[in-house]
Amino acid sequence: MRPDRLSLIDVELSDASDNLRFDEDLLHAGHPVMRFWETVQECVVLGRSGRVERDVKLDLCRRSRIPVLRRCSGGGAVLLGPGCLNYSIVLPLEWNVRWRDVRYSFEWTMTLVRRALGVPGLRSEGSDLSLDDRKVSGNAQRRTQTAILHHGTILYSFDGHRAEHFLKPPLRAPQYRAGRSHRDFLGNVPLDAEEIRERLVAAWC
Repeated sequence: MRPDRLSLIDVELSDASDNLRFDEDLLHAGHPVMRFWETVQECVVLGRSGRVERDVKLDLCRRSRIPVLRRCSGGGAVLLGPGCLNYSIVLPLEWNVRWRDVRYSFEWTMTLVRRALGVPGLRSEGSDLSLDDRKVSGNAQRRTQTAILHHGTILYSFDGHRAEHFLKPPLRAPQYRAGRSHRDFLGNVPLDAEEIRERLVAAWC
């Protein structure tokens, strides 16, 4: 089942914390929308149940003036910065009752995103996308009674060494990570930010 078309919202705020709050506002509004944003200033973003002392090298973040923020959805801690495009989708649950099942909604959405990007060898790995066994996209969801916020990152020119510098190893990791460090685990898709936007908009909007 294909969704009805989403409306593209061309709103990209300068501050990462404002962008995260705006995503949550869109979820509560419940309208079918898509948007993109990217931050120039690096920041660490924790999932809803993340713990700073467990997930983040806080002393290094403070010394480097890296803000530590929190998003409304689940998932692990991530470093955002240049070369990391963020995308957000709000899906009304009335469009497909099966989206109430978390596992199904992730499989459905990640399949559509993967096909839209059209990169040979790109694979779905639960809430991730991988290329050559490296993570190139991490995704998370949050629900209300009427809608899903599905948002994620797509790495296209991202320095995985920076993530290694500010993030501790995750408490839980997908099997395909195979114990690798952030710098050895993260990769990039062979597209630029504009190509990513164009391909996702063509599929969803």
